Amino acid sequence: MSAPAPERSIELEIGGMTCASCASRIEKKLNRIDGVTATVNYATEKAKVSFPESVSADELIAKVVDTGYSATVHTTEPVKTTEPQDDSTPSATRALRHRLLVSLSLAIPVVAMAMIPALQFENWQWLSLTLAAPIVVWGGAQFHRAAWINARHGAATMDTLISLGTIAAFGWSVYALFFGDAGMPGMKHPFSVAIVRGDSASALYFEVAATLITAILAGRYFETRSKEKAGSALRALLELGAKDVAVLRNGSETRIPVSELRVGEEFLVRPGEKIATDGVVVSGNSALDMAMLTGESVPVEVGPGDPVIGATVNAGGLLTVRATRIGADTQLAQMAALVEDAQNGKAPVQRLADRVAGIFVPIVIGIAVATLGFWLGTGGAVATAFGAAVAVLIIACPCALGLATPTALLVGTGRGAQLGILIKGPQVLESTRRIDTVVLDKTGTVTTGKMTLAEAIPAAGVEAEELLAVAAAVEHGSEHPVAKAVVTGAADRGLDTEQVEQFVSHGGKGVQGLVGERAVVIGRTELLEDWSIDLPDTLAEAKTRAERAGHTAIVVAWDGVARGVLVIADKIKPTSSEAIADLRSLGLTPVLLTGDNEAAARTVADQVGIGEVIAEVLPADKLEVVKRLQSQGKVVAMVGDGVNDAAALAQADLGLAMGTGTDVAIEAGDITLVRGDLRTVGTAIRLSRATLRTIKGNLFWAFGYNVAAIPLAAAGLLNPMLAGAAMALSSVFVVSNSLRLRRFRG
Repeated sequence: MSAPAPERSIELEIGGMTCASCASRIEKKLNRIDGVTATVNYATEKAKVSFPESVSADELIAKVVDTGYSATVHTTEPVKTTEPQDDSTPSATRALRHRLLVSLSLAIPVVAMAMIPALQFENWQWLSLTLAAPIVVWGGAQFHRAAWINARHGAATMDTLISLGTIAAFGWSVYALFFGDAGMPGMKHPFSVAIVRGDSASALYFEVAATLITAILAGRYFETRSKEKAGSALRALLELGAKDVAVLRNGSETRIPVSELRVGEEFLVRPGEKIATDGVVVSGNSALDMAMLTGESVPVEVGPGDPVIGATVNAGGLLTVRATRIGADTQLAQMAALVEDAQNGKAPVQRLADRVAGIFVPIVIGIAVATLGFWLGTGGAVATAFGAAVAVLIIACPCALGLATPTALLVGTGRGAQLGILIKGPQVLESTRRIDTVVLDKTGTVTTGKMTLAEAIPAAGVEAEELLAVAAAVEHGSEHPVAKAVVTGAADRGLDTEQVEQFVSHGGKGVQGLVGERAVVIGRTELLEDWSIDLPDTLAEAKTRAERAGHTAIVVAWDGVARGVLVIADKIKPTSSEAIADLRSLGLTPVLLTGDNEAAARTVADQVGIGEVIAEVLPADKLEVVKRLQSQGKVVAMVGDGVNDAAALAQADLGLAMGTGTDVAIEAGDITLVRGDLRTVGTAIRLSRATLRTIKGNLFWAFGYNVAAIPLAAAGLLNPMLAGAAMALSSVFVVSNSLRLRRFRG
């Protein structure tokens, strides 16, 4: 069986889309190419495409162009180094505003004359023609152009509805002026919310065409502005980074752009300056303000050997930092990439909306034609039938439907980034609604994970210094937090350690190795039992006493005899109790999961308010614990930070990775909590649920609006002018509703 062809992925920036049905068409065309999987997002105007080696990016772009739109490959700049554009720089938004203002100034008198009989002076209708013509021809040019391009490709979109509606209304009015009775001096035109059923030869719809174009332009303008605001959080994240850096080269300080900095180079960070990129402190002590990046208001103390994150601010002394990651590899760039990926994705509920939008326009055109036929067939005046058909075309534009989900995702994920919460994709939102159980890894999640050696208790005939020195020699070979605590404890006491040989780690149980002539075993009682090593009563009592106090106790033995107990303390995070109470208020059941013994785990659980404890779990068994809970009918969220949590994070219905943890854990999680503060678990769940509620509210409005409005328009109960205004306002409502998420506080 041959291996599957390797896949590549790119992002395309799509130009010319005007509604959700445009995005749906492009997506269908791209997905028809063999091996291609594409998702097109109308709100972000991007397509995320996975494709095999046999397909080139040029072919993908050509397919988009052939569909009637433009496409270019999206280039990512993780940290921008350019200054913001000056307000005088031309932009699509400013051009749209100019077109809107001109159209509005011309439309106001047209509407006023049509609605207020007192303003209808002799031959007023000819002035209406003069004012409405530029609006329809120039103001609506982009709609007519897009409709023509779509027609050439055998497609119909929202622009088709707008163009058909305005041209029909304007064309009929011109006909009535020149060939009917509407051009007679002294002609009066009564206004009604519903369509006036009267003489077709005197019906004018100039105000309908003018209002529709102006209303759509206004909707597009506010929609564009709102989308810019919705993406502001991501842009702010991208612009957090430093622009230049004082690098040390050849013994001297040189200021260069950050883009020229290389891994391994050392640079200076003075008080008040931003850390240029991720690195490690070489010299100096200071406090870092991480509020802009993580939302954490308390500065973090750093010194030699401590890692630092790019874009954080040096609030204290002078630091010398060695760059470890640059460009797209930095935490800031990875955060931005995660947010952008989430914004480009689609929630399951959005795919339904896209399918509806893709077939909506042809259906609406069919309803409009049926409406025209019905009115004419039942003896209605031509103008009445025509007005009802135009109202159907205008009221049904599916703008709101296409914006309902993407705008809420844009704002929700952007706000999350500001709060130090990175949501990996829209499918995550559905998971947060269903979870009822939260499994919390103890070390590094509920506790600080920074274990310290509290006590060394030797057996009779053994010195405490000898016990600790031998243990530290073996633990040098391990990366476990307990091992690091032992090694650091020995170093702090100035003890010299020998080189370990034949080091072996027994996952979750302990370690062994040769130190000089000694065959050393360190770890849990179970590991010592495997070696038939008994624990004397004095050491057993000391171990039990330490565990009851909530500490971790490990036994050190060599040459077949237990030589002592080392007590390791891991402090509970000061915010853990508050975080657990918050999870309970959300209706969630917290479960503490740890490899520690039952007594130590229960002590920690009691202090933070957790009722259910699963203790003495080996790293490899964490996955099985999550599976077992799921088999009991529970919907599980897992919170962890280590390599041994990755499988459980991936298995859980919702994985939340602490940003202070390992890269593999962060990769496995659905949500990354940048701050490492357990309270952000509750905040992340609230934000996700709020975003999902907003999406559903938007879709309810968008669907409900069309379901209610189309029958009214077809029945002749809705004036086409009001239909146009209502359609534009529906899009503005949906976007404005999404923007409320910017005020989310948690």
